[in-house]
Amino acid sequence: MDLIRGRVAVDLLPHLRRAHDHIDRHYRAALDLDQLAAVAGVSKFHFARSFEAAYGETPIRYLTRRRIERAQDLLRVANLTVTEVCMAVGFASLGSFSSRFTRLVGESPTAYRDRWAARGGPHVPGCYLFMRGVLDPSGTAGPKGAI
Repeated sequence: MDLIRGRVAVDLLPHLRRAHDHIDRHYRAALDLDQLAAVAGVSKFHFARSFEAAYGETPIRYLTRRRIERAQDLLRVANLTVTEVCMAVGFASLGSFSSRFTRLVGESPTAYRDRWAARGGPHVPGCYLFMRGVLDPSGTAGPKGAI
């Protein structure tokens, strides 16, 4: 399972794909490099190098991009606040969410949502998303006991 000049050994690809798919399914969860490497069944440093060689970005950068893509979907179609979207896609901090969103998308989450809202498309009420289990309302309220 050696890396050869930016290429990944063929027998490692299914392991990397397992971790890639895990990120896609569990992007809302607090994932770290150790967990993802365990899913792939390799050491975290080998995993990080191999994942980047195979997919062109680090596992954490892919996770962040996946979260931002999902946030874009929610900001376009759901009647949710930016904070609710931030928490729903797995960010713990509104500041880090906003700065990463702006860096990747080119505009703030609020500007993005407002631009799409101006087009007049239908919006799914946030309460419906919570009621149907699409979003976890406990994840948008912050830590227990927080005011």
